[in-house]
Amino acid sequence: MSPRPLGRRIAAASSGLIVALGLAACTTHPSPEVAVRSFLLAWQDGNYAEAARHTDGDPEEVERALADVHDQLDLASIRFDLGQMSLRGESATAQFEVAADLGIGDPMWSYTGRMPLEDGPAGWRISWSPGVIHPDLGEGERLAVSYEIEDRGQILDREGEPLVSADSVTAFGVLPADMEDKEAGVTELAELLEEEPEPLLNRVRSAPPEQFQPLVLMRDAELDGALLREAGKISGVDTQEVKINLSPRVAPFLLGEVAGTAEHRVSARVSGSYQAGDTVGLSGLQNIFQHELAGSATTQVVTLGGDGEQTDVLESWEGVRSGGVETTLDLSTQSAAESALEALPGNGYIVAVDSTNGEVLAAANASGSAADDGAFTGSYAPGGAFTLVSSLAALDSGAVTGDTPMPCGFQSEIGDQVFTNPSSGFLSDNPTLARNLAYMCTVGFVDIASEVGPEALTDTAARLGLGADWQLPLPVSSGTVDIDGGDADVASAMVGEHGVRTSPLAMALAAGAVADGSWHAPTLVREEGPTRSGENSLDEAHLEVVREGLRNAVANRMPELNLGGEEVSGQAARTEQDDTALHWFVGYQGEVAFAVLAEVDPETTQWQQYAVTAAVSFLNGMADGTVTEGQVPPVEAPAPPTDAPGTQTGPGTQTGPGTEAGPGTETGPGTETDLNGT
Repeated sequence: MSPRPLGRRIAAASSGLIVALGLAACTTHPSPEVAVRSFLLAWQDGNYAEAARHTDGDPEEVERALADVHDQLDLASIRFDLGQMSLRGESATAQFEVAADLGIGDPMWSYTGRMPLEDGPAGWRISWSPGVIHPDLGEGERLAVSYEIEDRGQILDREGEPLVSADSVTAFGVLPADMEDKEAGVTELAELLEEEPEPLLNRVRSAPPEQFQPLVLMRDAELDGALLREAGKISGVDTQEVKINLSPRVAPFLLGEVAGTAEHRVSARVSGSYQAGDTVGLSGLQNIFQHELAGSATTQVVTLGGDGEQTDVLESWEGVRSGGVETTLDLSTQSAAESALEALPGNGYIVAVDSTNGEVLAAANASGSAADDGAFTGSYAPGGAFTLVSSLAALDSGAVTGDTPMPCGFQSEIGDQVFTNPSSGFLSDNPTLARNLAYMCTVGFVDIASEVGPEALTDTAARLGLGADWQLPLPVSSGTVDIDGGDADVASAMVGEHGVRTSPLAMALAAGAVADGSWHAPTLVREEGPTRSGENSLDEAHLEVVREGLRNAVANRMPELNLGGEEVSGQAARTEQDDTALHWFVGYQGEVAFAVLAEVDPETTQWQQYAVTAAVSFLNGMADGTVTEGQVPPVEAPAPPTDAPGTQTGPGTQTGPGTEAGPGTETGPGTETDLNGT
């Protein structure tokens, strides 16, 4: 049974009856029509004693019966219109139309009533019986409103696995028939639970008295023995344990929070017509798909016998069945992402997508907060991770080709800004774009910035989804590429600083486009589909150059990412924003593209690249298929490759005659110095 509406529309209903002037002064009714109009007008206005005066029944009994109808249906208002009347000598039958407003969130009950009349010494009077209230209401019966509430639906992953756990909650409620004083008992219970009594009273007044009416849902109430004992002292109050799909197993910011409308006074904080005890999604997909997950109650106006058992259904309104919401998330990938973030010293995010279609496989934050949606909405400088975008822009603009020498010196001065490679390294032997990308030579990229130009960089970024117009059911940021300055600003934008801001989701989609050859709009809920059906096809020859650079970036500087499974391609970078060090890894393995962002204290991060460490853990978790909570797989690095000029002593560190310390110099396995050096 569902709670009754939380609010009531208490307003004087305008009369649908035409009443003759001077009617109030009449002591007898010269016609049945006048008697019927007088009775209905008094009933409509809530003047039950006056209405009873126009019947031949016991005045107190009629008054009480009419007043009970208001409480039994928890009426907001009732209106009448006089219909046809038949007259046979001293007897008559009048029809009338009834519009009973059952309140906020409930339907309007409309039916045709009939009442017999007899003419006598006092004039025409209504022959009283319960049938005057409704033709099917018999002696000893009463009206009630019954609800059949749908169980809250489930949010599912791509394989149909449930993502929300069924929690056991305590339902505080009453058995109306056992209450000595409904008003006093419900009010006492409301005060005990620190709730407003009126929404709870609305339910109890109209409910079948022999059925338990849950009023307030509460988590962990079984732990509060004193509360349960105090509630048990109230006449007619009882508690029941019920299972409801409430708590997210994973991805709390995506799935969202759920509460009962009485719990934490949710009804005052969410829009819509909800009733005490209903479940309402407060955030995330639980909020966006509230109607689909909660469904709606089947509402019935019923008659009850003296024993409280249902005797008839007078009207029924079918509700909407609750259902599941199928997401594109993959539970094992999501679990791997969440586990990988546990070892971060600060907050961080991982987003993984299917590079072939843009479906979101995982989105996690290190904070565990349902309010932390930075993975989707964050606005972060990507730093050198943006070189996978600027590399493609350089090729698309014609500034370089795959074979064009692209010198990488120690530093370069452009305008009033000096750009320096990490560890003051350089690359010899006329490196190409792919080699500059592999060793993330920031000087090489800034030196060709003027040839690429702001328009080409912005256009390529948009074709990779950055700053483009796409959406999901939840708030997202596609980022911005807004280059409004001179040569130094364009150069800075080439390495992901000036005018470039993005979210982990946007960067994962960009990496997916490089892997697949086309950019795909993201999808999170399958029946919703992507918000943009078009795809941005990219130049395959240019992509092969970028892919080579990203593949070698991992092989030369982050070989620990290739410890097992399919080869990994990607770019790592470190930058600072608002006194926070941002560690990025953006790349792909097979058909899974992902972005990792770690927010850490700049003073504690000189010798470790936390995004790479988290990426290793994430890939290991995906390979295992299961992740033990709280355990991050160990990170080990094999001996580095030796195919770059000189002899390498560590990932990305080159020494030898004419010493060349490549940008991105690492001083030991899994530890990196400043990776982008801008």
